[in-house]
Amino acid sequence: MGRRNIKQVVLPLITAFIWGSAIVAQSISTNYIGTFTFNAARSLVGAVSLLLFIIIRGRFRKESAPFGKGGEETRNLIKGGICCGAFLALAVVLQNQGLRYTGAGKAAFITAMYVVLVPVSGLFFRRKVAPLLWAGILFAVAGLYFLCIDPAEGAAFNKGDILVLMSSFAFTAQILAIDHFVKKADSICLSCIQFATVFLLCTAGALLFEDTSMPQLQQSLPYILYVGIFSSAVAYTLQTVAQKDGNPVVVSLILSLESFFAVLVSAVVLQERLSIREVTGCVLMMAATVLSQLKPDQTQS
Repeated sequence: MGRRNIKQVVLPLITAFIWGSAIVAQSISTNYIGTFTFNAARSLVGAVSLLLFIIIRGRFRKESAPFGKGGEETRNLIKGGICCGAFLALAVVLQNQGLRYTGAGKAAFITAMYVVLVPVSGLFFRRKVAPLLWAGILFAVAGLYFLCIDPAEGAAFNKGDILVLMSSFAFTAQILAIDHFVKKADSICLSCIQFATVFLLCTAGALLFEDTSMPQLQQSLPYILYVGIFSSAVAYTLQTVAQKDGNPVVVSLILSLESFFAVLVSAVVLQERLSIREVTGCVLMMAATVLSQLKPDQTQS
């Protein structure tokens, strides 16, 4: 496996694990603060963490302009960060709001539909998708279904499901936006501006629609820090770096393993046993990942 394939496999796997393990923290935090406040706080932590890293990196490299050398590079960086951040802000807000009206399992399945939406949307940009990759996508959707949906609980769409489905489209737009801009700008700087944008947009929403007290913020601080540093700063940056040299379809497919890792972490940390359906889903998800990598030369555009 070449260096390029390592980036588009290993980094998304780490990202999926972080996102999956952060679900518990995000869920608990909703008991204390609102959607806009939580996402503003986590994004601020993520942006500051990345900014510190960029400054330290710049001193080691002796860079006088850590956010670009000016001109077209800086314009692409700012434009890309704002664009990606706007889509990400829309996605996380819709997802969090949807979780207030629907179950986490259904929400995980619906959100991860970006694994289908990314390649379908890519067709409009003349990006080819190999047959094996389409097979992997079908396995991933089937795996997500077994992991997240229990027919005994019903499968009817409600208000929350619709909001989460809308978030899936927003996540798709964010993945495609990153794929476009990351080739023109530094990936870490792009991620930093992306989170700064999410912070500004969600702060505006919090000021307009939510009333959060300092004690509520203090209670949710451990969850904000965990999600802000790991799920935001680290994971989304790894996603951006992976997409710099990788196919966004393959990356998005591997990112869908977030649901698998969420189930796995819950089983280990919360002592929840995996059902036969969940084990079946895990096997299908792993099969999907393997299929996506059998002939990587055919999955590149």
